[in-house]
Amino acid sequence: MDGIILINKPKGYTSHDIVNKVKHILHEKVGHIGTLDPNATGLLPILVGKGTKLSQYLINHDKEYEVELKLGLKTDTADEEGRVIDEKEVENSILEKENVQTVLESFIGKQKQVPPMYSAIKVKGKKLYEYARKNIEVTVEPRDIEIYEIVLLDINKTEKIIKFSVKCSKGTYIRSLCEDIAKALGTIGYMKELNRIKVGIFNIKNSISVEELEKYKEGNNILESYIISIENAFIHIYGNDNFVSLDDKKLELLYNGVKLKFDMEDGLYRIYNKEKVFIGIGSTKNGYLKREIWL
Repeated sequence: MDGIILINKPKGYTSHDIVNKVKHILHEKVGHIGTLDPNATGLLPILVGKGTKLSQYLINHDKEYEVELKLGLKTDTADEEGRVIDEKEVENSILEKENVQTVLESFIGKQKQVPPMYSAIKVKGKKLYEYARKNIEVTVEPRDIEIYEIVLLDINKTEKIIKFSVKCSKGTYIRSLCEDIAKALGTIGYMKELNRIKVGIFNIKNSISVEELEKYKEGNNILESYIISIENAFIHIYGNDNFVSLDDKKLELLYNGVKLKFDMEDGLYRIYNKEKVFIGIGSTKNGYLKREIWL
């Protein structure tokens, strides 16, 4: 079994927990792309079998989330798992729909973002959360991110909660975004809920729970309907035109590590045999084709 399965991750599990569960169910080599925090839910693309080799081609995808921002409280982790370290009154005027929409839309575009201290980013060889747990202050450099779209979904004035969806670039920390939005509104806040609904071409609508995966593991026809093949993944990501058909001799040479003269633009190509059967993925550079993924 080679390809990608889209798992709907529940709250309380790490991405590594889900990988282990899927590995136990399918008895295959398993990996994942796009880590989700334990308190986050939603789409986690799981790479299965030779599909694990796809990870290097799927790391730069944009993401889409549904977010709940709790105003009036600040935690040390910037989410609901942390310790409350500050509290501030939230004026009713802050939660007026027009005001909230204006502030949310002001975040659309390219910008610098400072990652949260409770994150796995490394500074001088240590992860930020290691410093945070020891109350050691370090300078965190801002990172380039982009918010493509942000849409107000709901305002709960009683609970002081704003719900919105956001489409953003790789590397965007929603916890930091929530704190920045709260500051722009004139108060403080933290990320209460986070649900990821898209990773690049992958949509949560096509996902399956770990419990369903366990249920369907013996029914190959049902399970196969959830598997995105390596071939189809590349067609969706890179288009249908970048492919090449090779005869048996050239396929054997390529399989054995020989680079073939290939007069095409640098990039990734789907490789087929003369019977039009998908064989794998190759890459070209400086006029030569080499093997990347082989089925």
